[in-house]
Amino acid sequence: MKQAEALNILKMGYNVFLTGQPGSGKTFLLNKYIDYLKKHKKKVAVTASTGIAATHMNGVTLHSWSGIKIKESFTRKDIEKIAADHYVVARVGRTKVLIIDEVSMLKPAQLNAVNDICQIIRKNIAPFGGIQLVCSGDFFQLPPIEKNGKNTNFVLGSYVWKLAGMKVCYLDEQHRHKDKNLCKVLDHIRNDRAEKSKSLLLEKIQDAKAFQDPPMKLYTHNADVDFINNSELAKIEGEEFVYQMASVGPAWAVATLKRNCLASETLVLKTGSKVMFLKNNFDAGYVNGTQGTIIEFNEQKMPVIETTFGKQIIIGYADWTIEENDIIVAKITQLPLRLAWAITVHKSQGMNLDAAEIDLSKCFVEGMGYVAISRLKSLEGLNLIGINDLAFCVNKKVVELDKDLRNISKTISSDFRKMPFWEKTKKQKEFLKREAGPASLFRNIKQWKRDV
Repeated sequence: MKQAEALNILKMGYNVFLTGQPGSGKTFLLNKYIDYLKKHKKKVAVTASTGIAATHMNGVTLHSWSGIKIKESFTRKDIEKIAADHYVVARVGRTKVLIIDEVSMLKPAQLNAVNDICQIIRKNIAPFGGIQLVCSGDFFQLPPIEKNGKNTNFVLGSYVWKLAGMKVCYLDEQHRHKDKNLCKVLDHIRNDRAEKSKSLLLEKIQDAKAFQDPPMKLYTHNADVDFINNSELAKIEGEEFVYQMASVGPAWAVATLKRNCLASETLVLKTGSKVMFLKNNFDAGYVNGTQGTIIEFNEQKMPVIETTFGKQIIIGYADWTIEENDIIVAKITQLPLRLAWAITVHKSQGMNLDAAEIDLSKCFVEGMGYVAISRLKSLEGLNLIGINDLAFCVNKKVVELDKDLRNISKTISSDFRKMPFWEKTKKQKEFLKREAGPASLFRNIKQWKRDV
């Protein structure tokens, strides 16, 4: 499905699961829909299953928004207690659209609990109390893991997923990877045919490139990343410039941002430091993942960075926020930079990298190799210094699931194209007018049954 089709389906008010390969534009499309909703003054809750994913979209974790916190199983008493919390009541009561990014990390019981909470608060027995549910994710990247390390059931197995009549929108466009060889490698791994590309990747170990600037290093473990960054910084002689993070808001919210944001509370930089930008600022000429080197500090002691493209940028402070229904709950302020000689594969999620040195010799979970390599725009930017067999593996259950999702999306796309333009427009207008509170209970149930 194309982005334009998926956006129109979202505007019609259907519950949607947005999926597709890395670089297919899922986050871009979500942001377009969020802008559309805000333009029409419709309350949207932007959440994610992890704090890292939430900060990428100026959102909050679903666990915090819904009040389920870190619980993974729920009794009826638990649900009723959460639904009586006046903070949760206020959040849920005024929300028209609930967005959940990286839904693959969510467990069935958690989604079911969120549904029950919404229904109680809104006094509406339609799924999620009549709130439009928009989920986004790719099951190849972040599978749900039990505490004992075993894979759990996917969120698609929750009873409310089926009741909600989720429309699958599988984006098949590619906005990151233009290199045919890289697309071939990723496609082979994704379809459990990695043997066809294994030799190509193994050759990369023997064919280390001499980049003009050493590329970012991706490692599987934090200990390796911290050691490399601290070691490289210590090698540089010269004055240290120290930047402290500032924060406002409730302690729990600030702690969430600090814990999950890639920015450091205390950032130490020197001329010659290898850095990476952590925010998008198209006007200034950088995006999340742009790499560069500090060439000097100006009179205001702000770093001047030369990117890998040769552009010089004077960086200023940036904000990371948690927003709920257009209200800023908490904010931290820091330079949108981090030392970037090395970073973990996990924290590289959502980034676009021009070049990287990747060590996959210690991969410990299926899909880790796929995630790391998919960060790159081209194989020309890859220095592979190690790889184990697990790096080529993906969850076989996910491979079959992915095929099903593609087929479902094709059917939905075909049906949508057959729908008259006037009918699409009518549904979109009706959704904008539709309320989701107790007063419209029976009308919403009727609409929900018709949609399903």
